[in-house]
Amino acid sequence: MLGEHPMDVVLLATDLESSKEFYAGKLGLEILNESEEEITYKCGGSSRLAVTRSTVGTADEQTQAGWRVDDLAAELAELRSRGVEIQEYDMPGLKTVDGVVDLGFALMAWIVDPHRNALAIMQLR
Repeated sequence: MLGEHPMDVVLLATDLESSKEFYAGKLGLEILNESEEEITYKCGGSSRLAVTRSTVGTADEQTQAGWRVDDLAAELAELRSRGVEIQEYDMPGLKTVDGVVDLGFALMAWIVDPHRNALAIMQLR
């Protein structure tokens, strides 16, 4: 069944070079494959993130993908040291403090790539 197999995430980008600067340069993801149409990055286990060339990019502002981490504070400190902006939200039902929201079951933060793909970083409790 599908639930027993790894899943790859595919995000859209209008400029693969700026995506490469963000994902490889700032986030430190290893490039597995690269072409004029797509760059695939290694993530934890056998998961992969593919960023594909698009003429329009994403039109959606909701979370597109997310990482589960053991120490959110350490991950955010590392990202900030690399110049990655951690998003701040203040809306009904979701208010971050120093970029983090406590959802009860998890702590969560978000970053946004150069093509408006929202990416979550979550520490389960």
